Amino acid sequence: MSSSAATPSRSEVRLLCDGARRLGVLLGHAQADSLLRLLDELAVWNRAYNLTAIHERGAMLRAHLLDSLSAWPHLSGTRIADVGTGAGFPGLPLAVVSPGRHFTLIDSVGKKIRFISHAARHLQLTNVAPLQARVEMLAQQVPFDTVVARAFAALPELLPAIRGLVGPATRVVALKGQLPREELAALPRGWRVQALHPVHIPGLAAERHIVCLTHSRASG
Repeated sequence: MSSSAATPSRSEVRLLCDGARRLGVLLGHAQADSLLRLLDELAVWNRAYNLTAIHERGAMLRAHLLDSLSAWPHLSGTRIADVGTGAGFPGLPLAVVSPGRHFTLIDSVGKKIRFISHAARHLQLTNVAPLQARVEMLAQQVPFDTVVARAFAALPELLPAIRGLVGPATRVVALKGQLPREELAALPRGWRVQALHPVHIPGLAAERHIVCLTHSRASG
């Protein structure tokens, strides 16, 4: 299943590139084209498989592409895991703008992993590995450098679930809406906040925060 999308309008490319630049991401022409083709594919698959509740094109650009790219300045290292990735956000946009990094996109829902596999082939993203699994059942011999989570779970549930993926040098980047004060007050033992960043997503009025965390001990 694939779209026969027209060339994106200059206004749409400008909206994407301007928004990304305000988030600290400089997009090349080919990267902008790939990101907008990703939205084309998502729109086609969404009609059949209901991958996302967002259907309007401009809202998809802001809530999926720009919101995902807001995590880019906070990534560390080259091996990145996106847990509870859904239809591939933020992992797919981050992979487009970070060709030198390898992204493992993890979700337990088969139709979402099938879309990610299709999108990675369609966009020729050789740095994306889709993985259908429950994250709490996974254990890596070599921890990831960064684990990204967007709307996956509250921090007190997320952090124990990813213990098999992290080591003492791993950075966890959690994309949040409002400042999660209650979650931060209930962090599991060994976890600490490395940085807390309020984020403004261009075109979105909703509050956004990025929480970066680390653990003091190796997993296992």
